[in-house]
Amino acid sequence: MKKIKLNPKAVLGQIHVYTGAGKGKTTAGLGLAIRAAGSGKKVAIVYFDKGGLLYGERNILPKLKPHIRFWVTGLIRFVPGKPFRFGVTTADKKEALRGLGIVSSLFKKKYDLVICDELATAAGLKMIPVAKVLRLMKTKPNSVELVLTGRNCPKKILAAADLVTEMKLIKHYFYKGIPARQGIEF
Repeated sequence: MKKIKLNPKAVLGQIHVYTGAGKGKTTAGLGLAIRAAGSGKKVAIVYFDKGGLLYGERNILPKLKPHIRFWVTGLIRFVPGKPFRFGVTTADKKEALRGLGIVSSLFKKKYDLVICDELATAAGLKMIPVAKVLRLMKTKPNSVELVLTGRNCPKKILAAADLVTEMKLIKHYFYKGIPARQGIEF
């Protein structure tokens, strides 16, 4: 095993990506948010491409202010009992760029942890140019821990990250006909 020399001065400032086809990317980001807030860190979450009010965590997150704050961008894609809205429209792209603007402004507000939920997906679907995401990653303050979640993360973003975790789908009850359930999947 290779001996690793730790740098105790590099406390914050790493870039994480949680990607892959498996379940748990947003959940991992939210778990990290709770851990950080519980340790006295200031946390911001920006939801990309997740418009609407159906996501269960949005009911509890307001109660965690001032420790965790969140912003929502994106149009509604998911309504229970109706088909998922696939495809990318001009309005989707505009909302994604609005999200990038929010993240940039948060970098000036002394947050310790900024989570960009589904930003990797937005880049993978070309809602946002990869170059703009890379610029965001390069311009974040050194003291900010940055997390990007979402499937189909472009390789250039993966290469620029410090930590990449791939959630691998091995088995899922969706393929047995179990629909997404409130409080579990959203």
